[in-house]
Amino acid sequence: MSGPDASLTVSVVICVYNEDRWEDILAAVASVRAQSHPARETLLVVDHNEALRERLLKEYKEREDVRVLANAGPRGLSAGRNTGIAASRGEVIAFLDDDAVAERDWLRHFAEGYADPAVIAVGGRTVPIWASGRRPVWFPEEFDWVVGCTYRGLPPGRVRVRNVLGGNASFRREAFDAAGGFATGIGRDGDKRPLGCEETELCIRLSRARPDAVLLIDDRAVIHHRVPEVREHFAYFRTRAYAEGLSKALVARSVGADKGLESERRYATRVLPAGVLRGLRDAVLARPGGAGRAGAIVAGVLTAAGGYAVGSVRARRGGASFSVAPVEGGAHG
Repeated sequence: MSGPDASLTVSVVICVYNEDRWEDILAAVASVRAQSHPARETLLVVDHNEALRERLLKEYKEREDVRVLANAGPRGLSAGRNTGIAASRGEVIAFLDDDAVAERDWLRHFAEGYADPAVIAVGGRTVPIWASGRRPVWFPEEFDWVVGCTYRGLPPGRVRVRNVLGGNASFRREAFDAAGGFATGIGRDGDKRPLGCEETELCIRLSRARPDAVLLIDDRAVIHHRVPEVREHFAYFRTRAYAEGLSKALVARSVGADKGLESERRYATRVLPAGVLRGLRDAVLARPGGAGRAGAIVAGVLTAAGGYAVGSVRARRGGASFSVAPVEGGAHG
């Protein structure tokens, strides 16, 4: 692939909902404004929190490159992202979590991927910043997706993938023209159960609409994601794994188990058994946390499987569903 197209315009969407993350939000915006490939604009989409929206409007009233918007759809991350897509002006729309900061060349590496016209989405690598200052010894790297970060088992370098990870991802505008926006009713909704998989469902839907499209992850496009103290505990680990199972059941119901669980089967049959063996080896060698990591992998798999079983029953009975709507608006140039 050739170098980045300096003329490629990128809009960055950051969805926010909680004033407790005020300093994190400011840091996220500052990291976008410092990019070596400048963003055309940063859109802060506020999820049904008028006090936060007004505070952000005051904070950025002098900044023409930062726009503050209210989520125009139902509460939740997917509708917030769709609001940002509809209001954006860039040829590419990138997404950054509100509690993350991007390295200086984040957008430049995304832009390099789009030098190939077949590429329709590019994701990056998300590195955890643990509130305690270091990774809990029991926490397996194979489960870093639990805290929204890149996990052991993803291939290194710039590689083709089934789906990108939503907190560090970008799409050509035409992706949403072809497939619609993020599905509502599947992903996160403020402080409710930590569901996910909305980006997985979108990417599978996109690949169906555009079979020739290429989706990439480039591990040089790095962001650093804050992990709060509450998420360093096994109780959250278990809750998030269960929620992932629920979400995967919805995705499989929508797109079929073959596509919906294609990557997960490879992960479960290759990556996780190797992780268990590694943990047991570390335990034998008296390395800290080895047995805990092996146990956490087994517990995570069983809990996610339980969530998948419950979610599958709910989906068959019609008690769980989500919807996809076209994204209106948006004009690039």
